[in-house]
Amino acid sequence: MFFDDRLATVLRQRATGEASARTQYRQLLDLLGKDRQQAKGSDPSLMAAAWLRLDALAEAIPSAKRAAMIREASWRFRNPDLALHLADQEPDVASAALGRADLSSEDWAALIPRLPVRARGFLRLRRDLPVDVETLLERLGVHDRGLPAPREAGEAAGVAVPPSVPPGESPAHQPQAPLVLDKARATPAPPPVPPPLPRDRDDTGRTEISALVERIAQFRRARGEAPLDLERSPRLPLGELPERPERAVTSFGFAADTAGRIGWATSEVASMVIGTRLFAAHPDAPESAALARAYARRQPINRAALTLQGAPAVAGDWILDAQPRFSEEGHFTGYFGRFRRPAPASAKPTGPEAREADRIRQLLHELRTPVTAVQGYAEVIQQQLFGPAPHEYRALAAAIAADAARILAGFEDLDRLARLETGAVTIEQGEADLTALVLRIAAQLEPALGPIGAGLAPDFAPTQSVLTALDAEDAEALLWRVLASLGAAAAPGEQLAVRLAPLLGPRGAMVRLTCALPAALAAQDNLFAATTRTGESTINAGLFGTGFALRLARAEARAAGGGLQRAGAELELTLPLLTGSEALPSPMQG
Repeated sequence: MFFDDRLATVLRQRATGEASARTQYRQLLDLLGKDRQQAKGSDPSLMAAAWLRLDALAEAIPSAKRAAMIREASWRFRNPDLALHLADQEPDVASAALGRADLSSEDWAALIPRLPVRARGFLRLRRDLPVDVETLLERLGVHDRGLPAPREAGEAAGVAVPPSVPPGESPAHQPQAPLVLDKARATPAPPPVPPPLPRDRDDTGRTEISALVERIAQFRRARGEAPLDLERSPRLPLGELPERPERAVTSFGFAADTAGRIGWATSEVASMVIGTRLFAAHPDAPESAALARAYARRQPINRAALTLQGAPAVAGDWILDAQPRFSEEGHFTGYFGRFRRPAPASAKPTGPEAREADRIRQLLHELRTPVTAVQGYAEVIQQQLFGPAPHEYRALAAAIAADAARILAGFEDLDRLARLETGAVTIEQGEADLTALVLRIAAQLEPALGPIGAGLAPDFAPTQSVLTALDAEDAEALLWRVLASLGAAAAPGEQLAVRLAPLLGPRGAMVRLTCALPAALAAQDNLFAATTRTGESTINAGLFGTGFALRLARAEARAAGGGLQRAGAELELTLPLLTGSEALPSPMQG
């Protein structure tokens, strides 16, 4: 499996009965419950569709059955977004979800203040939360069910409080304690405490309530007779915690009606955006003409720029991705999708290359619209959303949708190369183990290359880690472009040796990956302009052939601080080594 299309596969299925609805609900729980890092590369529009489908299935499945699926002993999830989503549903579903969430301390700290108040109490049923999470619950006033026990006499801020009040006698009739003066202030001295008398349960409860009433009365007297001592007077825990900065909203899902007005949004922004129009009342306005045109034509909306007005959390510029919705009868019902903040603006180059890259990106944007529309209509036919369709038509529609997806992936590669070569984007910093990534890619290529006796032959110790200062997903995509391109061109019987070795160059500590070139590519004069197509191979490193894939990999390597070049009959990839005593490897073979 070379790419993860499970979410799209699940969404293409139609839940026609209760059993299939439960199955699809369980599948969506698995896919949406993945860690955020694992779901980082997912299509935003596809994710928005998945959240909406999850809600639609929830309406068809009783809450008790959904809670039972979530409580399955063998299942846990690591996505705080799923925990927040389920916590806003029925109590049994919310309790089950918060009991099965397996989150880090940082995720719990960000999630708990956003949970509904009634859902926070479910966390007190767990005994495996980190200590700092337990502390946060205490600070927020989330306690176990039941009233806390009263404090001992004299404990509450230095005020003498009788431990009990005889039944039938008001606390106001208790004798006042004599004052004892010290150097700082006059405080009441505690009265003699009578020996405890045996009481039944009702007497004990009345005693606790009476003690609480007396504390409140003493607080009121202290406030009226003397300046309030905030350190020693009993008080409620209000205003004692520092205010948390408002969490910045970076994305949210929504659904809009046929007029373009938002009627549903994720809970954290619902009150801020519901009722907002997606485009201006006058479609001829420059900022909304393209959006209104796509809306009128029922076309998918991809990366549309939009500015929202309103609360500070949602005001400003957004990028909009949305898909049209249709009823079972084929009537247009609106759009669903997701808003996300644009990437932070950086210093953009203004040379001829930058202007040419901008023109390429604009052209790609214009090309995406019809391809996305073709893909959308093909999926409508394949899923029979407008009514029954012959199997031959459905098969053709599925093939068209797959071809459209490959074309859109090729557009993404073109756009990424243009951005990298002009410095519009950079490679994220992080940590990735090149040893593990090379071994994983070699194993992925084995089913395709093994039957012809070809493959990658790692020539290094598999137990030694070589860490590079790149984001793990970016590093894996880069290695895949390089190794898959070489593997796809391998002839039967060719074993391509792969070596890893650290080196010290003019730019600091680096790691060099060397791979032997297959004979078909070694014969090329310019490897990065090679037009070799791998149509007969099941390995696909890109839509535009080997030369383009290697050129894109070279741009990614340069953006990361390394390089990709040919060295005779070998291809050399250099990347920055993650410095530090724990990251430096010992010399390797080769």
